[in-house]
Amino acid sequence: MQIVYSRVSTAAQSLLRQRHILTEAGLLVRTEGVAEGFRPADGVLLFEDPATTSKIPALDPPTFGKIAAKAHPGDTLTVSELFRLCRDLLDIHAIRTWRQARGLVLRVLSGPLSNFHDLAANDATTAMIINVITAVGQFQRDIQNELTIEGIAAGEAEGRYRGRPPALTGERVEQVRSGYLDQGASVAALARAHGVSRAAIRTALSGLLPDQGTPAPRSS
Repeated sequence: MQIVYSRVSTAAQSLLRQRHILTEAGLLVRTEGVAEGFRPADGVLLFEDPATTSKIPALDPPTFGKIAAKAHPGDTLTVSELFRLCRDLLDIHAIRTWRQARGLVLRVLSGPLSNFHDLAANDATTAMIINVITAVGQFQRDIQNELTIEGIAAGEAEGRYRGRPPALTGERVEQVRSGYLDQGASVAALARAHGVSRAAIRTALSGLLPDQGTPAPRSS
């Protein structure tokens, strides 16, 4: 049996690219009149983890419990790209051990490891190549993160990246404070009236709210 796993990190991301890769491999089939436009091919079990952060260890997403319950020795677990499944050496070793214990074949459809028939194979050559490629990928991500942090620090030193400006300033802040103190308006009502978030209203009411040791609003 073929088992397919897809994952995105945030709700803003889409599974579409992964679905296209899986369709090209014959694991998904395009459908007409269906919102997603894809369905598993015959003999394929599809598992998807939408909006599951990559900071969660590879074996911890809820879907893995479902995969474990359905998988049998000799089945193949396929992902479109390795980083959909794991992010670092620790994760890939955990995944390989997990697959080996269950007798599963592990395949990746794109990227430098796509030529391997089984990434969970226990031979020394497979283990060495996976270690090298995964370590290089982790190194590249670490370098990119360092450059991003350095860029932000440099921007702050030059006066950039001072944070998001407040949603309410000047006269509008005074209107909010007057509405709260003099008219007894709630935070929610003020947020609706000014078209901003409740957090922006609380910022404008700094020092006035009850949990900040504020005076209660006066009755009109």
